Amino acid sequence: MGYQSIPYDKRVKENIRNYALSNLYHMDTVKAHLQNLSEVLKINVLLTDRHGEKEIVIGDSFLGFYPDVVNEPGRKIRVQNRTIGHLYIKEIGLAKDSSLVSDTVDSTVKLLEHLGEEAYLRHETSIYLEELEVLLKERRRQIIQNETDDILTGVFNKNHFDTRMEAIDNSEIVPVAVLNVNINDWKFANDHFGDEESDRLIQIVAGILKKEAKSDFIIGRIDGDAFGVLIPMATEGEAEEYAQRIQNSCDTYEDDILAPSVAVGMVYKTNIEEKLEDRLSDAEYEMFNNKFEVKNAPGYQERLRRGI
Repeated sequence: MGYQSIPYDKRVKENIRNYALSNLYHMDTVKAHLQNLSEVLKINVLLTDRHGEKEIVIGDSFLGFYPDVVNEPGRKIRVQNRTIGHLYIKEIGLAKDSSLVSDTVDSTVKLLEHLGEEAYLRHETSIYLEELEVLLKERRRQIIQNETDDILTGVFNKNHFDTRMEAIDNSEIVPVAVLNVNINDWKFANDHFGDEESDRLIQIVAGILKKEAKSDFIIGRIDGDAFGVLIPMATEGEAEEYAQRIQNSCDTYEDDILAPSVAVGMVYKTNIEEKLEDRLSDAEYEMFNNKFEVKNAPGYQERLRRGI
């Protein structure tokens, strides 16, 4: 019964149709009350649900009786202006005071309606508050995430990536592998296929970067079509293998329109006096060298243009 998109008042009016008598009442208690009523007033009692299905039967008068809740609804029990049940009575013999019987039964119906209304609103309010709390927690999480993550790709945004670089610099961790990853011919995709497809290309590459990374890799989108990757305490060959994996994954990615491809530049920070920001610039220089090689490789142009 989600409350995220529908106002509380409207939910309360509509959701009563999802409730049965057993959702609103402790049926054993209701049965005990109707049993006492039957004995005091000398009546037989039948309580049905909104559709006429028998819920509580007291006495033999209703044997073989099939309630017609449309044409002979008995006394309707209503909550939120909707019928949730029907109460039928049959007097046993001649009642001493028929008006007293009728008034007492009517009072019982009003009592059931009042108790049902209270139980319904209490339950619906509880659900509402619980779902609001979940919604607020999710919104807080999204706010915090948006402060650190790039909305399009889910990797770190540039500001947070810069913060992580500064934190690593301050911790004096070495070695750190620094990768600059740039999407080849992103503008070609944008010019020929439009913003939606060029955004999807960025998402595809970001997904590959995350998929091939280990949990301690730090990935950020540092420009429109460029990513930075930091590998603190990189082991021998670890960064090189990662670069090869992401390029292979791009080259073998199957898509009817897009042909993801990346150029990768890689350097290492080995001196605690070096700044990762400077090393990232050095990696960008290496990336451009790799871009020339990738874009001039056999078959590149044919794959690039296959979606046209």
